[in-house]
Amino acid sequence: MAGRGRGARGGRPRFPRRAAGLVLAVLLTATACTATADRQGADTSLTVREIDATLERRAAAVLAKDPAGYLEPIAPDARKLRDAQRTEFANLADVPLESWTYEVQGTPEQDGDWATAEVELSYRIDGYDTAPVTTRRTLELMRDGGRWYVTADRPAEGASDQLWHQGAVAVVRGAHSLVLGVGRPEEELRRVADTVDLAVPAVSDAWPGEWARRVVVLVPDSVASMAELLGSPETSYRGIAAVTTGEAGTTGERPAIADRVIVNPQAYATLGSFGQRVVLTHETVHVATRTSTSTATPVWLSEGFADWAAYRAEDRAPDLIAPALTKAVRAGDVPDAFPVDEDFGFDGDPDKLARAYESAWMACELIAERWGSRKLTAFYAAVGAHSGREGAVEQAMGAVLDTTPEEFTADWRDYLSTRLG
Repeated sequence: MAGRGRGARGGRPRFPRRAAGLVLAVLLTATACTATADRQGADTSLTVREIDATLERRAAAVLAKDPAGYLEPIAPDARKLRDAQRTEFANLADVPLESWTYEVQGTPEQDGDWATAEVELSYRIDGYDTAPVTTRRTLELMRDGGRWYVTADRPAEGASDQLWHQGAVAVVRGAHSLVLGVGRPEEELRRVADTVDLAVPAVSDAWPGEWARRVVVLVPDSVASMAELLGSPETSYRGIAAVTTGEAGTTGERPAIADRVIVNPQAYATLGSFGQRVVLTHETVHVATRTSTSTATPVWLSEGFADWAAYRAEDRAPDLIAPALTKAVRAGDVPDAFPVDEDFGFDGDPDKLARAYESAWMACELIAERWGSRKLTAFYAAVGAHSGREGAVEQAMGAVLDTTPEEFTADWRDYLSTRLG
């Protein structure tokens, strides 16, 4: 009778009826779960497409300068938001825009007819931006009649508002500049544009690399507003006349985002024409060198090069350009090494910050004097082209300057003693 048991017929085991029922239940449950997941995935995709359609209408209204179209996607009952968005649209009216797009990031959080979406806003200034400025917004939306309407619009976590969120934007055009200001007199914005127009040719003379040779400058109404644009504490910028935003270098094929020079109107106003010219030339250098500046570039090199380019045509003695470092050197305190990135923080000791900038300037001044300005720009580009921070300066010094960091540091210390002692 061997081989005739119920579990061996035809060489294929048979499950008891209870086990077969269990398997069937599992299969049906899995099928139901898969169907539910598919429906949820389809619903999510549909939601994203519907929200995209709402935002596309909004973006088209911005470029068409259509206030009614801009407000149309706002929920009718969201009166405060409609009033705020109406003001925002009016504030933006004179800004010359080439493009304005929204893109939903990730999967919106949805609860029935309500959703929260993280959105990337990208825009370009016509004639000035070769790459977009991007900022992130958090939108709350409701669905009504098959369409989504915005009920709330705020900066995403870690993001900041744009200039037009602070007030009506005045626009002043220069030969090489576009100055956008809020709450500042037009003649002040014109003087800024005139100074940038002097800076751009000076920077082009110092930096032979390709760049747009056009600069967008933002002048908010106060240092507090400046800090809001940068998403940082106000205390970090009280003594800083201007800063440059932007993403260093490139990531794959993605170009560097557009730079903005942001002016602190209070600190900038305390400078004379010489100081204002140096500050805006320095910041313009950062705009020009952006695509050659990367995570491999130490701050001492990027800041030192910007100062070198800003001062190179000025008839000023080194001790006047570097008073804090001069005082230290004459007291016998010659620095042993180049300043590290952290030494350039705005919220630290002002004297230490000054010595960091001045030390970096003197390093670039030494390279230009001993090896020539072409070697200096080649050195800068070589460092920025390195795959990472480690070894970048060492390799570029060897390949471009035929020296080592140790030899160069010793030469730099001697140079400081000679020029400033």
